[in-house]
Amino acid sequence: MKIFYGVQGTGNGHITRARVMAKELKAVGIDVTFQFTGRPADKYFDMEIFNGYQVRSGLTFNTENGQVNYIKTALDAKPITFIKDINSLDLSGYDLVISDFEPVTAWAAKRQKKKVLGIGHQYAFNHNIPRTGSDPIADQVMKYFAPADRGVGLHWHHFGQPILPPIIDTPETPKVINKTKIIVYLPFEDQSKVIEQLSPFSNFDFHLYAPDVIQSPYGHITCNPLSREGFQRDLYDCAGIISNAGFELASECLQLGKKILAKPLHAQMEQISNAAALKQLGYGHTMNDMDSAKIEHWLQIDNAVQITYPNIAKVLVNWIQNGMPEMDNDFIESIWQSVDVLKISH
Repeated sequence: MKIFYGVQGTGNGHITRARVMAKELKAVGIDVTFQFTGRPADKYFDMEIFNGYQVRSGLTFNTENGQVNYIKTALDAKPITFIKDINSLDLSGYDLVISDFEPVTAWAAKRQKKKVLGIGHQYAFNHNIPRTGSDPIADQVMKYFAPADRGVGLHWHHFGQPILPPIIDTPETPKVINKTKIIVYLPFEDQSKVIEQLSPFSNFDFHLYAPDVIQSPYGHITCNPLSREGFQRDLYDCAGIISNAGFELASECLQLGKKILAKPLHAQMEQISNAAALKQLGYGHTMNDMDSAKIEHWLQIDNAVQITYPNIAKVLVNWIQNGMPEMDNDFIESIWQSVDVLKISH
């Protein structure tokens, strides 16, 4: 079986999910060609598992000071390159096309009349789940950015809908937690302003990860370049994370039992909805803007939620091998019954 698998590369969440899928697909001997779009080729890192992957320009969102700028997004778009990418992608030799919200793959398949399987968090928004911050532009983006003929939506909870738990690695539970260690991943914010917001809390050690590293003048704030290995190492024994409201990172934190303070990107419906879901479920705390008072309150909280999710990547690979039958209620319920939610304290 040969699969062409397109992955949205603007943020790291889609790539993290694809890494887990790549491992399970390789384990059963399926031949996969991965394609990534949304950032320059030299900005991808730790990509060894995607042997021989392709990179195209695709489409990306322009962010400025923690907010999606739709005007700059439109101005930065390269429609001629995008159309050329679609027309040059030959999918004729593949048995299955998968898109994790990746537009070149989705539209190339549509042009070649090949059905697309969408796997990812965005496809959960086809169902009745917490949704807020919506507007006509966001609705059109969600509908037409990377259309799929069949979508497998992922979320932290089923909300009574036919969706699946997150696709994440299932690491061992940390045996020792450093109560004062906090990871900060706010790549779309002004890092100097983030550092200033955190500077008063000298009883905590903050480990910042960002695309562009600046020097911290404070001993309790360390700035790091993006590195999956370094990030995972710090995440493993930290007490919590301050981040934007991306789906995949929050999923990893819930699996590891880390407390979460999420600041969603403004004008980004998915992240605003994710923050609303975290709050509704009691899985995390949120702030609309960088807020010292909310940060201080959250830092003093000792409680967190730890969720044991099954290996959904393996479930999906088996499902694909079995011909992708309809996911009936019994199938969905059997998966969610194996999810274990615990309230823990550090």
